[in-house]
Amino acid sequence: MMTSIEELDAVRLRCKSMVKKRALASSGMVLVPLPGADIAADVGLLLELLPAINRQFGLTPEQINRLDPQFKSFLYGVIKTTGSRVIGQLITKQVVLLLLQKVGLRLTAKQALKFIPFAGQAAAAALSGSAMLLIGHAHIEECYAIAKKGFEYQALPQIDE
Repeated sequence: MMTSIEELDAVRLRCKSMVKKRALASSGMVLVPLPGADIAADVGLLLELLPAINRQFGLTPEQINRLDPQFKSFLYGVIKTTGSRVIGQLITKQVVLLLLQKVGLRLTAKQALKFIPFAGQAAAAALSGSAMLLIGHAHIEECYAIAKKGFEYQALPQIDE
């Protein structure tokens, strides 16, 4: 886990940079003329991005399992209260598809717009990138909040029974 709030803030900035790069890649995939290629690319990007963000914050299942049992229990309790399906869990294609469904209106519009030359493709690229940014930034903020609570928990004096 993080040793300071400054380190936690630095991790958040690094993750935002990762999300921005993936959003640009997602926008670019709209230009591929194969139906569904952009959605498949988005799934692939998120299958790589979400675990990478978890890893940066120390919130992969493997990282959490190496923690002290009491702290591990605390973290899983915090994760459960957020309702997150992607923090401290194995991230599957099905989980990513559920996340993409949450931004489904944008993706449906993207599919329709991408076949309109120039202006439609530009709008579809913007929608694709903004959907990736939305999912990525929301995940970063969830991870940040959980890691911060973990940091605060570790800073508390521990009472021995």
